[in-house]
Amino acid sequence: MKRVGIIVGAGIVLAIVLFGWWVFSRPERGTTGSVSTNFRWLGPNDKIVVDGFDDPKVQGVACHISRAQTGGVKGAMGVAEDTSDASIACRQTGPIKIVGELKDGERVFDEHRSLVFKTLQIVRFFDRERNVLVYVSYSDRVLAGSPQNSISTVPIMSWPAP
Repeated sequence: MKRVGIIVGAGIVLAIVLFGWWVFSRPERGTTGSVSTNFRWLGPNDKIVVDGFDDPKVQGVACHISRAQTGGVKGAMGVAEDTSDASIACRQTGPIKIVGELKDGERVFDEHRSLVFKTLQIVRFFDRERNVLVYVSYSDRVLAGSPQNSISTVPIMSWPAP
């Protein structure tokens, strides 16, 4: 009986640690807005959320990503698994300055889409031949990802002085 209590206690501690990791490891970004897509009697409605963020290594590029967010009781508690659907748009917003070395496939954004197993990611590639930055959003899981993806390109162009 004492052993069962220890196992249950360890499970509770593990759950608290995982929940804290999930809450505090969320990326810094700015929510631009959201629209409700489905009314829920209990908890928040399902919605589409639009967030904006700057590429951390490429000054002068801003991206916006929209994705579905599940509401209801599970969504409010953070245990609902959101869909893999996402759309991305990136634009040049000023003179482009690359900070550090760009690595193809480098992650510039990620967000947990379920409590533990699913992550939405945005990675960057540099097409040297065309002088274009390419951003790809996709979702993956611990065991299997999703083929759903979205792409946005930013041609690197000169920026007129003000």
